[in-house]
Amino acid sequence: MEVDEVVCLPRLSRVAVCGGTHGNELSGVYLVRELLKAKDIVMEEEREEPASVLMVLANPRAMQQCRRYVDTDLNRCFTHATLNGPISDSAPYEMTRSRELNAMLGPKGSPGAVDLVCDLHNTTANMGLCLIAYSDCDWICLHIFKHLQRQMPDVPMRFIHFDVSSKESYSLDSVGKHGFAMEIGPQPHGVVRSNIYTAMKDGVQHMLDWVRLFNSGTIFEAGFVDVFTIVKNIDYPRDSETHNITATIHPQLQDRDFLLLHPDDALFQTFSGETLRYKGNEPLYPFFVNECAYYEKGIALSLARKRHVVVPAIRAQTEAERRRDQQGFASEEE
Repeated sequence: MEVDEVVCLPRLSRVAVCGGTHGNELSGVYLVRELLKAKDIVMEEEREEPASVLMVLANPRAMQQCRRYVDTDLNRCFTHATLNGPISDSAPYEMTRSRELNAMLGPKGSPGAVDLVCDLHNTTANMGLCLIAYSDCDWICLHIFKHLQRQMPDVPMRFIHFDVSSKESYSLDSVGKHGFAMEIGPQPHGVVRSNIYTAMKDGVQHMLDWVRLFNSGTIFEAGFVDVFTIVKNIDYPRDSETHNITATIHPQLQDRDFLLLHPDDALFQTFSGETLRYKGNEPLYPFFVNECAYYEKGIALSLARKRHVVVPAIRAQTEAERRRDQQGFASEEE
């Protein structure tokens, strides 16, 4: 693709901002509650129909209990099999709730799905502000990230690509035509820190500002984005009989998310004081280092490769272009 080429994409008429997918990640919970006070948010634009913004509290039962989830992790319940397969009256609450959210925001993969989902999360890891997406070539998400970088230069910011090419996406943001998780930390679960809340609030506002500019016809110039693509997860060392962990993150690695980890660097420190070193074959970037919620998932940290991705210039389709594309699609169906 030529960098100077301008890619025309459909307008983003419906945007969803979701908080409380994990009920103890409180920045998103309180931000969406605050934004819900201004009901029926409409982004006014000249000469164009406004974009509607839907604010969603995703897991109200878990929020009431200030727990990550009630029965099972809601943010793993958005596969087609879970959303469309048979379900019983005794199904986990989050499975039932995922279907309600899919009906509200989707259906997933359909023309009627919302145009963009921004799902708000907190991490206990020292990751700054991250956008996490399933694609490294979704130009909408990548341009939003570039915009946030420009508008929030003092906030550490990364774009994480969860490559699921061999399996299906499973999280709430995958219900929209475009989607990402906005992950901000460090913040303990069940706690609100003002600096983390403010960074999330600013990030959401700048994201909505970008959508308004895009829909109004602004051309966003081509550029480059550093993308961190996940390579693998590493579990804690464990006792072979009890499966209890036998070490924790080494002090030299703790809080050093996105700082390159080289072979033979300190990785874990056992409870008896021994240093265990990284045995990988290449330097990789650690993130979600010692994330509290991932102990149950068997993940001590994730490792990623960094790539420089070319992002083309984009603009919104005009009404004439939209009608032409619709007519072409109808002709193909005939």
